[in-house]
Parts: sequence; structure tokens; C-alpha cells
Amino acid sequence: MEPATKAFEPRILSIKLWPPSENTRAMLVERMTKNLSVESIFSRKYGLLSKEEAFENAKKIEVACFALASDHFEKEPDGDGSGTVQFYAKETSKLMLEALKRGPKPKEEKEIGANLHETVFDISGGLRDFLGADEARKLLSPLKEEGNAYTKICFSNRSFGIDAALVAEPILTSLKNQLVEVDLSDFIAGRSEDEALEVMGIFSKALEGCALKSLNLSENALGEKGVRAFTELLSSQKSLEELYLRNNGISEEAAKALCELIPPTEKLRVLHFHNNMTGDEGAVAIAEVLNRSPLLEDFHCSSTRVDSKGGIALSNALQMCTHLRKLDLRDNLFGVEAGMVLSETLEMLGGITELHLSYLNLEDKSAIAIFDSLRRSVPCLEVLEIAGNEITAKAAPAAAACLSTKQTLRKLGFSENELKDEGAILIGKALEGSNPRLQELDFSSNGVRRVGARCLARAVVSNKPDFVLLNIDSNTISEEGIEEVKAVLKAAKMPESVLGPLDDNDPEGEEEEDGEEAEDEDTGEKEENAVELKLQNLSV
Repeated sequence: MEPATKAFEPRILSIKLWPPSENTRAMLVERMTKNLSVESIFSRKYGLLSKEEAFENAKKIEVACFALASDHFEKEPDGDGSGTVQFYAKETSKLMLEALKRGPKPKEEKEIGANLHETVFDISGGLRDFLGADEARKLLSPLKEEGNAYTKICFSNRSFGIDAALVAEPILTSLKNQLVEVDLSDFIAGRSEDEALEVMGIFSKALEGCALKSLNLSENALGEKGVRAFTELLSSQKSLEELYLRNNGISEEAAKALCELIPPTEKLRVLHFHNNMTGDEGAVAIAEVLNRSPLLEDFHCSSTRVDSKGGIALSNALQMCTHLRKLDLRDNLFGVEAGMVLSETLEMLGGITELHLSYLNLEDKSAIAIFDSLRRSVPCLEVLEIAGNEITAKAAPAAAACLSTKQTLRKLGFSENELKDEGAILIGKALEGSNPRLQELDFSSNGVRRVGARCLARAVVSNKPDFVLLNIDSNTISEEGIEEVKAVLKAAKMPESVLGPLDDNDPEGEEEEDGEEAEDEDTGEKEENAVELKLQNLSV
């Protein structure tokens, strides 16, 4: 007979946490659906998802994350799977956040139908790695299925070597008649120049003659050699509507090669050219592309080292693009002369809704001209960013007169200028009686003190139910001024999160400026009233 103590020893239960049951997965989808479709700071900024769209997103997120987690568990088994469950939860949260930021689908996309996902082949969501021939065969096998309906392929985030490219070549050739969107962004990372150029050439020949609507070659450090490696593909695109060339190392020579290779389709609607080293002569070449693109709606040419000559060329060419909706020229060296030409162009672009003109060295003269043009000719402006342009209070009356007419404005950025209190009061008073859709105002780094800060706070609480962020950091607002701003926001029952961080505000700087003490309440009120009288005399 066994000892009694052994007979009563408790049995150790081994609980396996991965994979979760079907019931657990269904409960997760239900929970995600609820979280994706409730009111939140994201829905106020990006739009609220319907329950149907939230459920569709939740199902796709769960399936994708389950596959990733299962792969993770196979490669890194962790016993009971608790680490895999954490990985699963982390990836799920990440994709939920992306879905919230994407917001609801545009109407035209919803009308395509429920089978949209069956037309998209995307391998960008996996681990970032170097693809060899065997893995390429496995990954791309769905594209070989007879009768597949794929019209869009995305090979981004995977680095193709020559062996993998040779596997992809016949597959892509067989899809020529059905592809309309191709994303080859960041698909040669870490390869030597010779290998990368050969891979690009293989893809170019395989895709030659595709009637593409969208082509993304971003993040590939093309240079002139890379652009010419895509000669067959680029020169055969007669119906292209969207072209993305972000962060490609596009030099003057590469820009000229693009101008030479891109055929005059007259259908181009989107051209993104961010973070290149184009320079003035390269900008002149890109201006020629603009001259051939009368239907352009979205032009992004920021951080491209374009100086005055190139800025003038681009501004003049944009006069042909009367359908333009979004224009991003930030972080270039246009200067006053190019800024004045740009102001004349804006008179002809009345349909613009987003305008990004930060860090262009505009100064007061061209800034005033631009504000005047916008006031007269751009009725539906939603986003205006004009930070870092050495704009002073001298330009504030023109800015105020312009802004008071923009009832659709959602986002306004004036950071890193020199508007100070006088400019803040003028602009604040203009916003106070208008702009009911305003959601964000950035007035950081402008030498604003107590009075100006209080006026800006009053501006954003007046009839602006969707307002979410006031940034007045990196100014010289006293502790009393900060408390007054908080009191104004609290009285309007706005959440504390509306006031952005104040880590770089210098509360002592208010007293140091000009050796004077901070203005008291009476002085502030008198200054505000005086500026209000100035505003009333403006021609609005």
C-alpha cells in the first residue's frame, strides 16, 4: 500500500495558452469591434468607424495577428505560450491604432465592394528580412493561382536579392494585364549597388507595359542609376495617376532622367517627391513634369534642397495645375522672391484644402502676399502650416484678415516665428469669432507672453466643439499666465489634454524681456482692446 501522503499529492496542471480557442478569438474580434466604433480622441480627429467597418477591420486584424503570432511561436517556442500571447496582444493593439488613424473608408472605396481584400496582395506586414529564392516561391505562390483577381501588389519592407527577383519575374509578367497598383517601396534594402540595380532592372522588364494607375518606388535610394534601371517600366506608363518617389536620393541628374522617362500622360493626379536632394536644376526638371500634369491634385515636394530659382520654376509650373487640392513645399529655401511668385500662383488655385509652407524663408513680405492671396481665392482651406518663416507681428493683420474668412479650417500651424503678443492677439481675435471646425492650433516658439497666451486660449474655446490641441510651448508665459490659460479652458469644460505639453516654456523669460515686468490684468485687457480695434478696421 502506498503512503497516505503520496496518495494525496496534488497533481500539477499544465495550461497551454497558445493557440487560443476559436471562442477566445471570436471574443477578441467582438471586443475590438466595440473599441474601434466608439467615440474617442481618434474618431474626433480622423472620423468614426461604423460598426460594420469596425467589424471588418477587427476580423482582418485578428487573422493577421494570429498568423504572425503562430509564426512567432514556431520560431521562438516559449513553453505554455504566454510570451506568444503577449506578442499577439501587442501586434493587435498596434494594428488597431493604425485602423483608428486611417479612419473610415472614403465613399468611393466602400462602393468597390466587400471583395476588395481579395484584389490586394501584400507581403509588407511580415518580418523585415532578406528574401531568397525559396522564401520568395512560398510568399508569392498565391500570385500563381489560376484565375486570381489581384490588381494591387505590395512588396514593401522585404529585400529582394537577384535569386528572389528571378522567381518574381515570370509571376509578374503573367499578371501584366490585371495589375493597376504596384508598391515596390523599400524592396532592395541592404543590397549592394550592383545587385540592387540588377534587381530593379529585372522588375522593370517584368512589369513593362502594365497599365498602372499607381506606382510607388519610394525608400530605394535610386539616384540617377536607379531611375534609369526602371526605364522600361517608367517609359511604358501612359495612364499613370499616382507616382511616389519619397526618400529616393533624387539628385539633379536623377530628376532630369525622370522628366525624360515619364511620358506625358496628362492623367497624373498625385506626385510625391519628399526628402530628396533635387536642388534648383532638379526642380526645374520636375517643373516640366508639372507642366504636363494639368489634372494634378496632390503635390508633395518637401525637403528637396530647392532654392529660389527652383522655387520660382515650381511655383510658375503649378499655375497649370488648377485642380490642385494638397500642396506641400515645406523645408526648402525658396526665399522672398520665390514666395512672391508662389502668392501669385495661389490666386489661381482656388480648390486647395491643404497647404504646407513651413520653413521656406518667406519673411513678412511674401507671407503677407500669400495671406492676401489665400483670403481672396481659397475658400475651403482646411490645413495651413506656415511655421519657421521669420514672420513677425507686421504680417499679423494680413494673417488675421485671411483666417477670419476660413470657416473650414481644421489645423493651423504658426510655430517658430516671431509673432509675439501683438501677433497672437490679432490672430486670436480673428479666430475667436470664426473657424468653428478648428481642431489644432500651434503657436509654439513665437515669443508669446501672458496676454497673448490668454487670447489664444479664448480663441480656441469659442464655438469650436471639435478642438483637441493648443500648443503654446517654447514661449515665455509666466506661471500666472499658464494658470489663466488653464482656467479659460476649464471654464469651457475642455479636457486638460487640450493644452499641449509646456516642458520648454520659460516662465521667467516674460519678466526678462526688455527688462520689464509681466503685464498685469488691466494692461493686458487694454492691449487686447487696442488690437481688437485694429482688427475691426481690416478689410475682411
